Formats: sequence, C-alpha cells, structure tokens
Amino acid sequence: MNQNYIKPNSWSIIEEGFDPERVKSSESLFSIGNGAMGQRANFEEQYSGDTFQGSYIAGVYYPDKTRVGWWKNGYPEYFAKVLNAPNWIGINVLVNNEPLDLHTCKSVKKFRRELNMKEGWLSRYFVATLPNGIEVEVSAKRFLSLELDEVGAINYEIKPINKDVEIVFQPYLDSGITNEDTNWDDKFWDTTHVSHLNHQAFIEAKTMKTDFHTCTFMESKVYISEKPILVEHNITADSNRVAFSYAYPVKKGETYSIQKFGGYVVDRNHDKSKLVKRAKQVLKSAINKGFDALLKEQKQAWDNIWEMADITIEGDVKAQQGIRFNIFQLNQTYLGKDSRLNIGPKGFTGEKYGGSTYWDTEAYCIPFYMATKDQNVARTLLEYRYNHLEKAIENAEKLGFKNGAALYPMVTMNGEECHNEWEITFEEIHRNGAIAFAIYNYCRFTDDYSYIPEKGLEVLIGIARFWQQRANFSTAKNQYVILGVTGPNEYENNVNNNWYTNYLAKWCIDYTLAQIEKVEEEYTKDFSRIAKKVKLSKKELALWKAVADNMYFPYSEKHNVYLQQDSFLDKELITVADLPKSERPINQKWSWDRILRSPYIKQADVLQGLYFFEDHFSDKQLERHFDFYEPFTVHESSLSPCVHSIQASKLDRMEQAYTFYLRTSRLDLDDYNHEVREGLHITSMAGTWMSIVEGFGGMRVKDGKLSFAPKIPKQWKGYSFKVNFRNHILRINVTQKQTNFEMLCGEALEILVNDTPLTLESNVLKAVS
Repeated sequence: MNQNYIKPNSWSIIEEGFDPERVKSSESLFSIGNGAMGQRANFEEQYSGDTFQGSYIAGVYYPDKTRVGWWKNGYPEYFAKVLNAPNWIGINVLVNNEPLDLHTCKSVKKFRRELNMKEGWLSRYFVATLPNGIEVEVSAKRFLSLELDEVGAINYEIKPINKDVEIVFQPYLDSGITNEDTNWDDKFWDTTHVSHLNHQAFIEAKTMKTDFHTCTFMESKVYISEKPILVEHNITADSNRVAFSYAYPVKKGETYSIQKFGGYVVDRNHDKSKLVKRAKQVLKSAINKGFDALLKEQKQAWDNIWEMADITIEGDVKAQQGIRFNIFQLNQTYLGKDSRLNIGPKGFTGEKYGGSTYWDTEAYCIPFYMATKDQNVARTLLEYRYNHLEKAIENAEKLGFKNGAALYPMVTMNGEECHNEWEITFEEIHRNGAIAFAIYNYCRFTDDYSYIPEKGLEVLIGIARFWQQRANFSTAKNQYVILGVTGPNEYENNVNNNWYTNYLAKWCIDYTLAQIEKVEEEYTKDFSRIAKKVKLSKKELALWKAVADNMYFPYSEKHNVYLQQDSFLDKELITVADLPKSERPINQKWSWDRILRSPYIKQADVLQGLYFFEDHFSDKQLERHFDFYEPFTVHESSLSPCVHSIQASKLDRMEQAYTFYLRTSRLDLDDYNHEVREGLHITSMAGTWMSIVEGFGGMRVKDGKLSFAPKIPKQWKGYSFKVNFRNHILRINVTQKQTNFEMLCGEALEILVNDTPLTLESNVLKAVS
C-alpha cells in the first residue's frame, strides 16, 4: 500500500495532521536546499520521537574505510559518506520551563506543514497543549537563500493561548552530530573552536581524513508582537555546542518570535584561516537585508527558475504536483554554479548512496539541465568528468587495465571509485558508456562541437581503450565477447554478454573513431596535442575497430529479440503479473540468490539501449522488445518507470505511458518503494521531466533539427513546457485538439513536427492539429 497523506496541490507539498509515524518520511519530502547546502525538514524545536536529523554541505564528505568480510583485490579503499554537518537550525523552546516537544505534548491540533515550491520556503503551523497544560499556537517558516547561498533564515513565532507565561527561546549550534550510517563508528568531525560575540555564535570544525574546514554560524533577533526587543541573554557553551537563551514574559494572546540566520562557510570557497571573518560578513549581509527582504529575493530567484523550467498540466492536480516536485528538488540540489559539484542521487535529503555522482547524471540529468538552463550548465557537468580523467585511468589500472584505459567510477566524490559491492564496482561497467553517450548527446543537442577537441576526445579515447581491453575474443563464437558483467538490471550479476553493455561498447568505439577522424581533419592543432599526450597510434585504432566490427550480441530467433544476456532464456519465465503481490517488492522479500535466478528485471536494461539508440532500430523492433521485457520488469529502481513511459508513448500506448509517468513523478510523494524516509530519489526526477518532454512531447533531435511528435494522455486537458535549444527558447503547448509552438527568443528556426518541417519565427504562434 502506497502512502497517501500529501494533499494534492499544484504548487505546494502539504501535510495536515500530526502523525509520529510519518515524521521521517516528511523530513525527506519537505527537504530544502539551494545547491550549496541542504537539510531534511527536521523541527527547529526539540523532538524526542523517532527522527532522522540531517544537514548537508555540498562537496563535503568523509572516506569511510571499506568494511567487507572478504577483501578482494581492486576493492576501493573507502565508501564516500555524504556527511551530516553541524546543526544550525535548532531553537529549543521552553514554556514555563516545560520543553515544547511534539512527542510529549498532550495534544497537537491543526498541524499543517507546507513546502511552497513556487517561492522556495518551508512552513509549519500547529496548536499544542504541553504536559503542564499550557496551550500554544506555533508558526514557523524557513528557507535556504538562493541569492546568499551560504545562509538560511528562520522565523519562529509562538503565542500562548490560555494564560500568561514565560517563554524561553534557545537558538543553538551543535557539532556533536553523527551519521545514520558508519562502517566503523568513526568520528567524522573534529570541532576545533567554539566562539560567540553579542548575538552571534560560531563553531569551527573540520572533517577527519578529508580535512574540509567549515564554520557553522548563527545570529538571532527576538520580537514581541512583531516589534524588535532587546532581551538579556544567557550563553552556554561547551566543546561542540553553543546556545543562547532569550527569556521573556509573554501575555496570553501575544506573539513572541525569533528570527534566526545561520549557515555554513567552507574552505572549498574561502581561506580556512578566515572562515569566522567570512561568516561575520555573511551574517551582516543577511541581517541588513532582514528576513522579509531575503524572502522577497527568494521568491524572485525561484520565479526566474520556474520561468524556464516549469511544466504545466491542466486537469490533473496530482500529475501537476508530481512534476513540479521533481523539478523543484532538482534545482534545490544542483544549479550549475560550481563545476566541482555534481548531482547526488539523494541530494541533500539523506545519506544513502554515499557519493555525489553516479551514471544517472549523464543518462538522466544532463537532458534536463541542457534544455532548461544555459547550455554551459550541461557542459560543466561534462567537464566534471574530464577533470576526473586521470583518476578514471588510475581506477582502471587498479583492475589491471593499461595504456591509459579509463574506467569511470560507479560512485564518486573526487574521481576515485568508492562503491564497495563487488558486483557493482567491478562489473557494472556500462557506466563508462553513459559518459561517452552524454558527450554525444550534448553535441547533438547544443551543436557545440568545440567540447570534443578541447576536452571530450581525451575522455572518449580513455573509454574506448577500456572497452577494447575489457572485451576478449571467443574462438567458439569467432567474435568478441564481454564476460562477467552486471547490466543496468542489477538483479543479474556476473552474467556474460549483457546486450546493453556490448552494444554500448561497440557504439563507444565507433563514435570515438569517428571523432578522432573529424578532429584530425578539422582541428589539426588539437589532434596533434591529444595524439601526442595519449600516445595514439594507427595500430591501436585498428585493434579497436576489430573489436567493434566483430562484437557478439546474444539474440533469440524464437522470440526475435536481443537477449538481455547469454542465459536469459534458461530462466523460468514467469511474468510479474503471475507474481503474488505479497512477494513484492522482491528486493525486500526474497533472498538474493533467488532474485539472481529469476527473470525479474529491476529497471530498463535492453530497453535502456533502445532508448539511447532509438534511431538505430525500427518501431517494430522497439515494440517487440518492449512487449518481451516489460512484463518481467518489477520497476524496483527509481530509474525504471521514466524510460518505460517514454517508450510506451513512442508506441502510442498512452494508458501505460500515463501510469508509468505517475509512478515516476510521484515515486517519493506516494512512496512506491517504501523507503522515502531514507531520502528522495533526486536523479530519477530528471527522468520524470523526460517522460513529459521526450515521452508525451516526443522531443528528439533528428539530423540536427529539433523534432516533436506530441501526444497527450486522456486524463489531461493540456500541458506545456519550454526548452532552450541552441539559444532558441521554445514554448510547446499541447491540448487534446492541437499543439501550439511559439518561439520566445531567437532567430527563425525550422523544426520537425511529426516529421513535417515547420518554421518558427519570434513570438508567432504556430498551431498544428
């Protein structure tokens, strides 16, 4: 049974009624971030119930030493932990010396929590009766500033309802925090200095091993009935905590409030010896602007994001809420401002899947950022991999590869592999191909070929070298094979000739050879530089070509489909429809060996290849493969529904496409996988965007032209989206009767609609029935 407590609303995520059982899930769903930092939606005041405290700073991590029962050569030394950072949001509240704690209150009424996605803020309201019988009304609002991205702001108000009381606000900083997960119970942080001055406090701390230096800071102001007041404050401080106390006698019906500004400055961006000085500058800027002005800036900043990124859906509030939630969380996680950062699969919402980068970035996220922002944001994501090329070569060397072969990590923070499940680390090598495909996809969409001679070709050469060495010649088959792999379907490990992996390997080599030829002819200086640097020879290229030209692909004549891997048909082919619901999800109900022997597919595998290389196959082939593999797919990966939705749209199976769309867009809101308490599935959210734009909208690039084949689910009255294609801003509006195309910015552009040319001119609406 999926959860169903989030209220349908087109612009907000709303929870009504307090339920302790939902606290952890809501902490994930109502998370906020600004690209530089983020936090789960923990309460500001004390909460003694079951909670998952989490604040995170982009790019700050800890290398937790790998812990396995049996060490294998090639294992990474550590698993990168996304670090729970010092807590700055805390404001303990005492009412006549009784702590305000929703877990111990006699009653909690009118509880309402809202994450306003349009304006980028989180609020909470409730009326509570404390154990001492005092009834209070509480209202809180907070946000992480997009403009001043080192600072967040909180406005916290409390009103006694049934008597005059003394209320104490205790804003604090706390660096005595731990991660939910640790391999060896290591201490991740070392607090180096705690200081305070007037109403400001600072905790300097550094991470163990990685030596990131941070300063967590705060400053608070208190008000009575919205008028600022000066209150004598007490200070308590120890080795990792500092708290102020602001006590005030509050009459029944009066509102006592505190505005707290806090956040982080980090030596990734500033001199580590001057972090407190920088924190003071940040606080000065925030205090001078004040909460209301900062909030106004926040609304404008989000308005600017939504102006380009929004997708509207008419006639289906849940579908509308789902896509906006996905777009909102993607922008909270990554804005493209810092080339050292990437898109962690949990973003700032939890600690699972340590590391900031998976193949998800290249396969799913780049299209979203490419079309909804300046193309330089997507180029920055490509450059992130170029900057890690030497590490990718080192990763391959550890596994016995030579001559500059590059194996990009499955999971990384700094280019080193830090994922320690052998079937993933050693075998899920298709990630290499996704990185090459992203370069191709970027050039295809933006027409910016300059990236390849400048940086991309070196990456492609390293990847092609890896594929050539990873394949081996089978005398029995008289072809090249790739053995011992895990494809995108992680419910099969150590299989031979995963079709997707083999096809990707061949394509990578062919594409790299073509780019070498183009760069040699058209960018001679770059080619000379690269060929010399990587010691490229004609003999080596001939070796690559032999592998690509003679790659083996498992195929079933009986079913007329490519096989997911050599022994797929040896399985007992019972479809998901015949699998008892009580045994789902199988990853929580079955033993691993049973999963491995089953035909069940975690996510698109062969179909992932057909999605990437759709133009290599006929519609009939796509249909056959979809009909063969989808019935065995359990969709227990967040990355699964979006690819199936796109392909169902392509096949004009709109009911299926719509069902898959709802699943991908509301995966976390409705908690399909029963794990949202651990954090959100950020990278798959870009797949939700693709489900509409590439699925229902049918957007492709064909022969250098933007192409659309619009369709619409029967449940919708209409939908619209914008794309930035080569600095042309287009708006596409699809209704049940027609599709309107409008060029909002740029010169005249010829596009294809259902394969028919259509010329768009600036601000001229073109309708196609």
